[in-house]
Amino acid sequence: MKLFVDTGNIKDIEALASLGIIDGVTTNPSLLAKEPGDFRENLKRICAIVRGPVSGEVIATDFDGMMREGQEIAALDPYMVVKLPLTRNGIRACKALSSEGIRVNVTLVFSAAQALLAAKAGATFVSPFVGRLDDIATNGMELIREIVEIYDNYEFTTEVLVASCRHPIHIVEAARLGADICTCPPAVIDQMFNHPLTTSGLERFLKDWEKVQAALTTK
Repeated sequence: MKLFVDTGNIKDIEALASLGIIDGVTTNPSLLAKEPGDFRENLKRICAIVRGPVSGEVIATDFDGMMREGQEIAALDPYMVVKLPLTRNGIRACKALSSEGIRVNVTLVFSAAQALLAAKAGATFVSPFVGRLDDIATNGMELIREIVEIYDNYEFTTEVLVASCRHPIHIVEAARLGADICTCPPAVIDQMFNHPLTTSGLERFLKDWEKVQAALTTK
């Protein structure tokens, strides 16, 4: 399973990319608005760092505006992916942009029916939001299971990009269900490294080695 980071922060992306574990980046207007500088130049920098799919979202809600902004986003860099909301105009724009060879990530997906529409419209990625479903007492991971099953049944090429991941359990469950990608904030990726037995085990090894070194120096 591929791992994307959900942020617009250049420093966070550089730090994670240096580990060799990040396959792409997802952004949205809220994330990009937090960062200084022109968002277009920031997206170009992110593409140069990650050299993988980078999603940039349109602001327009009408079809013509989505097409115009989508084409502008796609023209920024070959790695750019156009992010569109799951609306009627979003699906129409997805079909049109995909027909032009532009990769599209359909976002704000909360049902299997919506995911089916995105695949039918030629989306490269579909982004179901599991954390937001959990927030309203609905099982977000059950949605992932349904989408993966439907896509496998009909051999859709659209990749399931699990979004709104709140903790490592979401990532592990998505991987077990066969999702293609998880995208999550840097803090959640940091949590994946942590386990108390790893910490205590390393401390014990180092202490034992210090004893060996101390014994050698006294001889």
